[in-house]
Amino acid sequence: MIVITGATGQLGRLVIAELLKTHPAADLVAAVRSPQKAQDLAARGVNVLQADYDRPETLDSAFKGATKLLLISSSELGQRTRQHGAAIDAAKRAGVELLAYTSLLHADTSPLGLGEEHRATEALLRDSGLPVVLLRNGWYNENHAAGVPAALAHHALAGSAGDGRIASAARADFAAAAAKVLTLDGQAGKVYELAGDSAYTLSELAAEITRQSGVAVKYVDLPPSEYQALLSQAGLPGPVAALLADSDAGASQGGLFDDGRQLSRLIGRATTPIRDTVAAVLKAG
Repeated sequence: MIVITGATGQLGRLVIAELLKTHPAADLVAAVRSPQKAQDLAARGVNVLQADYDRPETLDSAFKGATKLLLISSSELGQRTRQHGAAIDAAKRAGVELLAYTSLLHADTSPLGLGEEHRATEALLRDSGLPVVLLRNGWYNENHAAGVPAALAHHALAGSAGDGRIASAARADFAAAAAKVLTLDGQAGKVYELAGDSAYTLSELAAEITRQSGVAVKYVDLPPSEYQALLSQAGLPGPVAALLADSDAGASQGGLFDDGRQLSRLIGRATTPIRDTVAAVLKAG
């Protein structure tokens, strides 16, 4: 039995789709806070169980009988360490044989503020005594591709990454890696630094958007405080704007770069280049 937390999130759904290629739906558990949001998974035969970090009894029920557990990091910034701790405790009570956790690329040394809660979670995992594999995920192509429409509208791609190189890959690539690890033996104790095969600067990304769209787009590098203010003015919630600005600043220090190609080796194919994701966004219009 394989349990996937956060199964209604974008990554969780992709992981389940990958697992369904090789596993019977009856062997999969979608552990979600709101089961009503997972009716499509239930319709495919996946077991949908409620798992609320604030209600440990629901975690116990969802994890019961689990052989392997994929703990997808919570989306609630500032609450992650507590929430992950509750899941780890429940995994111990359930006696899971392998817990896979989606951490951050080079979490132990990352300059990104995002790394703090991941480091805290990794410490909890070390102290838990559970068999653990760390999936240290890099940046998703989609994180930057989401800004393509605004870049076209303003003829500018703003950021604070300077000349930092970003080795991103498609979210589906990371999902394929998680599914693969959950199907392999001997994974306990492994740490995967997962990143794209190729890297780019935001100036190069602006040039790629220009090339594909025919609309001149220039990269505008801003101090993190100004970039955060710009994102807030665009309507993003304050914490999200702060997170994105900080992540760009971390990228300028090499925090989103890795050239080890562990991701492509794990999934057995090349990772999705940013140009393909940009093309998909432009096609979707």
